[in-house]
Amino acid sequence: MASMFNEIAANKRNSFFLTIVVTAVLLVLGYALGRYWGTGYAGVVIAFLLALGMSLGAYFGGDKMVLAVSRAKRIQKRDHPQLFNVIEELSLAGGLPMPAIYIIDDTAPNAFATGRDPAHASVAITTGLLQKLGRDELQGVMAHELSHVGNRDILYATMVGVLVGSIALMSDFFLRSFFWSGGRRRRSSSGGGGSGGAIMLVVAIALAVLAPIFTKLLQLAISRQREYLADASAVKLTRYPEGLARALEKIAGDREPLEAANRATQHLYIVNPIKPFGKTANLFSTHPPLDERVRRLRAMR
Repeated sequence: MASMFNEIAANKRNSFFLTIVVTAVLLVLGYALGRYWGTGYAGVVIAFLLALGMSLGAYFGGDKMVLAVSRAKRIQKRDHPQLFNVIEELSLAGGLPMPAIYIIDDTAPNAFATGRDPAHASVAITTGLLQKLGRDELQGVMAHELSHVGNRDILYATMVGVLVGSIALMSDFFLRSFFWSGGRRRRSSSGGGGSGGAIMLVVAIALAVLAPIFTKLLQLAISRQREYLADASAVKLTRYPEGLARALEKIAGDREPLEAANRATQHLYIVNPIKPFGKTANLFSTHPPLDERVRRLRAMR
């Protein structure tokens, strides 16, 4: 089990480092645009307030929106006793409150967790997952989702998504206003005249174009790291990596489309329901390669 604990520690370090980089890009972009518009450090303040406002909205209402979009319906223990028993056992093992349980009426097997913290968490499971997986495999999937809850991955992903969204909004606003005005709105205080002002203009435009692309790639890298972390944490709960490994193979191998999923929610599911295409598929994927996830899990035996 030593490799499992090493995996957990390494993924936590990588996720923290990548988040710091995204935050730094947001502040640098805010500063550069503030200098260009002649407001100086006010650009950093604006960037911070924008991210804060978006964070509060996502924190308090994001989970309800995701469940509604996914057409998930809450169930009680009498509706599916075995599922509740599995989740109750894992919640006790992980020291977590019992989450609300939702069912998505879809024959494609998949599941996700949402909620701002363990006390307000929900897990959603498709009917296809319940029909097509055995108990050990179901336990592995639920352990993975509860690990997302225990590791605060849901809040973590929300906050990183807000930072990336703030960068995209600021960049888009700057580029649109710059091209609409023909670049004439720059004030003399933004960087001085002559070469200094021209340099600041080039820096601001370059950041506005490249920052959203760079931070989106970082967001996807963080998402992949958190999936590896949830896999390793799930093994801590079940002590049976083969159950989750088989479940991942069955879910990925199922050919039925998950109609409730879309590109805004695809990152939440245990296996990405929307298949990426092209040679750069792994680079732009919200999930690690499935073969690598299974290999890591089986190495933990």
